[in-house]
Amino acid sequence: MPESRLSSDVTNPTSIEDACSDITERLNGQGLNLLINNAGIAVFHSLYEATAEDMMEMYKTNTIGPMLVTQAFFPLLKKAAQENPNEVKSCSKAAVINISSGAASIERTPLEFSVQPLFEYRCSKAALNMLTRCQAEVYKTDGIIAVTVAPGWVQTDMGGPKAPLKPHDSVGSMMKVFDTLTEKHNGMFLNWKGQTLPW
Repeated sequence: MPESRLSSDVTNPTSIEDACSDITERLNGQGLNLLINNAGIAVFHSLYEATAEDMMEMYKTNTIGPMLVTQAFFPLLKKAAQENPNEVKSCSKAAVINISSGAASIERTPLEFSVQPLFEYRCSKAALNMLTRCQAEVYKTDGIIAVTVAPGWVQTDMGGPKAPLKPHDSVGSMMKVFDTLTEKHNGMFLNWKGQTLPW
């Protein structure tokens, strides 16, 4: 399958439809083996000051966006799975990878909250984890796995220059992890090294 990378506004249904149409055309009748939902924004408000609009902005991009994108691309993922019925469920067959965050771990919140409160972001990414878990249950009957992966604290516009990870280190490691994913990882929450993270 040819490799395609396309950016779209995950909060805009028309943008999602256009992206799906473009990818469908590029695939030229083939299915899509791997969908990576990498949408993410963060805002910085205290728990005392945040508004409903702040929270909804986070959920729209970080949770609802990946849901809508996956719905749009589902027929292509299903087609890829059907094209390889005897292959083990994996990223080579058909998979959805939702890029989450270590900040989504409810269990780890007491250890990290004082350093990075980001409560709106944490809530939206925790919701993305639940979405992934639900996708894993629904899509497995179609031969598709769904996994959520935290890329680590990376030196991006969002992560800032003090982040310990360079983008190529995080992405390179995640790509190696993707190559190892099988049905046994369906619905799991992993970090960029492939280690299981606590919910």
